[in-house]
Amino acid sequence: MFTGCGTALVTPFAANGGLDEPALGRLLRRQIEAGIDFLVPCGTTGESPTLNHEEHLRVVEITVEEARRGPRKVPVLAGAGGYNTAEVIQLARDLEALAVDGLLSVTPYYNKPTQEGLYQHYKAIADAVPLPIMVYSVQGRTGINVEPKTLARLAGIANIVGVKEASGNISQMARVVASVPREFLVLSGDDSITLPLMALGGKGIISVVSNEIPAEMTALARLCAAGDFAGARAILERYLDLMEVNFVEANPIPVKAAMAMMGLLEPVWRLPMCAPSEASVSRIRATLAGVGLLGEANAAA
Repeated sequence: MFTGCGTALVTPFAANGGLDEPALGRLLRRQIEAGIDFLVPCGTTGESPTLNHEEHLRVVEITVEEARRGPRKVPVLAGAGGYNTAEVIQLARDLEALAVDGLLSVTPYYNKPTQEGLYQHYKAIADAVPLPIMVYSVQGRTGINVEPKTLARLAGIANIVGVKEASGNISQMARVVASVPREFLVLSGDDSITLPLMALGGKGIISVVSNEIPAEMTALARLCAAGDFAGARAILERYLDLMEVNFVEANPIPVKAAMAMMGLLEPVWRLPMCAPSEASVSRIRATLAGVGLLGEANAAA
């Protein structure tokens, strides 16, 4: 269900700082029409730490509604992570009630649990909610690495089905793939590493850049799955600058700025996220223009 390319969706806000529900609906329909394989609301890219509980559920509810609306049912992997296991379980249960297809659960941050603590945290969530659960390992943001041995243990829990591996460490990714059962899904958390991870046996990507280019990233993942790495490499080379500029400042600052330039949403972030610097704006605009994602008027602005 969660193979290929899934988009780590941005959360659009209105000028008054509230949820921009019409914009969210448009973004979701754009993703679905582009053929995205699955949708991932309320993760890091969705500014989930700044969403209150009701907003979190509302974003997911709208995502599920749009994902079910058309002739093709698109799976929804909803974000449900945090550093308080009991609160994560409650959120997971609320998301289950919205009929999501699975949960993406980032490792606890700030309190820095041991590997045993990580195992017990995810086991408690899996015991409480029958949904498929994907571990999200992103050491650069949380300060905690999910080691391959721990993932191998977690893979023994029936409804823990995979990992979003965002360590950026290719050697570790290779070890993870070699350590877990073949059916355990190892997905890239970094767009530019999708190709090498899938060459190692990974099954796809939870993507930031697919907010901007959903069809192209879906095609890249499918080419990798088919063993056409030359075709995938051509897409990677064309959009590598865009993948990299999305992280010129902390995600999702650049990608939301880019999407605003593309006319897809209002350039609104919630503190502590804020607008990018003038230098970053210039770089983002030039990168978009270089891959044909800006009209002539926007490119000259």
